[in-house]
Amino acid sequence: MNTGMEKLFELDNLAKKDAIRYPRKRFVYDSIKSHSGRQFLCLIGPRGVGKTVILRQLRAEKDDSFYLSMDSFNQKSLFEFARTLSENYEMKLLLIDEIHFYENYQSELKMIYDFLNINVIFTSSVSLLLYSSSYDLSRRVKIIKIYPFTFREYVYFKEKKLLNTISISDIYNGRYNSEYLRFGYLFKEYLTGGIYPLSLEGIDVVETLRNVVEKIITQDIPSLSDITVSETNLIKNTFRFISLATSEGINYSSISRNVGITKYKAQQYVELLERAFVINQVLPYGTNVMREPKILLCPPLRLLNNEYSQVIGYLREDFIVECLKMRDYEIFYLKSPRGEKTPDFFVKEGNTKYVIEAGGKGKGRTQFKGFSNYKKIILSDLDKPLNSQHKPIFLIGYI
Repeated sequence: MNTGMEKLFELDNLAKKDAIRYPRKRFVYDSIKSHSGRQFLCLIGPRGVGKTVILRQLRAEKDDSFYLSMDSFNQKSLFEFARTLSENYEMKLLLIDEIHFYENYQSELKMIYDFLNINVIFTSSVSLLLYSSSYDLSRRVKIIKIYPFTFREYVYFKEKKLLNTISISDIYNGRYNSEYLRFGYLFKEYLTGGIYPLSLEGIDVVETLRNVVEKIITQDIPSLSDITVSETNLIKNTFRFISLATSEGINYSSISRNVGITKYKAQQYVELLERAFVINQVLPYGTNVMREPKILLCPPLRLLNNEYSQVIGYLREDFIVECLKMRDYEIFYLKSPRGEKTPDFFVKEGNTKYVIEAGGKGKGRTQFKGFSNYKKIILSDLDKPLNSQHKPIFLIGYI
């Protein structure tokens, strides 16, 4: 074994030992571990959600696996390295962390898939790269999105309490017990950074995310799209405008006016930021398909430019949208053509239609005028008495 190979085997062994520090598993772990079939798996998600830990936990459980971090890869060819693992060491699973560090990963993954008897699970935080390449790899690679914690998952990791999932119907009909309510005191902590697993290690999540967003805008986007480096300040201004303005006023047109760019560029920047897990777009509900999407931030990114007390209402909306998108719900925003007050969001669960209001002071029945055929839910903090409409907002995090 040459010196370079020895170093990689040493790092693989350290990764296996490191997994001991993480006895609990993300809820998505079992589906990754039990994946069968020939398709490779791509774990894609923002930095800090635990993708590296998942790979190391898999390494600890599977003796015929090998963990490789591409930022330390010292061989000439990934394909030849995989062939050596397969033919000389009888490895069945190659776990590759941060594959975007390897320039020719697309062609070499294809070769590994086509010619070697070894499976691959790989990760990247540079979601833009993997989205752009997934078409070429679509037959060979299944993409699994790794999101931040749900509130349910945060309760499990923080308090070692595992509660069953609930549905929107359960929330509406009050089919939950006091155990689901007792952890409400953790919600502010969750919403201001606990949503990211790295918070459990005592890391300042907001400051970490400030650096992550800077890197996404100044490095990832220019290197993985047709955006020029000179445009990065415009993308920074776009992000800053989204984070500072009220969520009701954020769309392509308002970005265009306030940042001084064309509407086409505004849409392009927004779509790139969404693919980088920075924002969520919510389409309008109704027949007027010309309305622009409503643009919200992924929590807790709004706190990069605001104090918590200043933006709690907008953070509630960010949270609701993030939770429902994590669970693959189709969610739409509502807007009256004449400017009357409406609920914030529309969502379907089965054949039942719900309108959801992100509650707060002054929110109540007036928002629901004209929606008599829909189930109505106001999600607010526990400072309001529970009733048929007012429900604690954190319950959405148990879905």
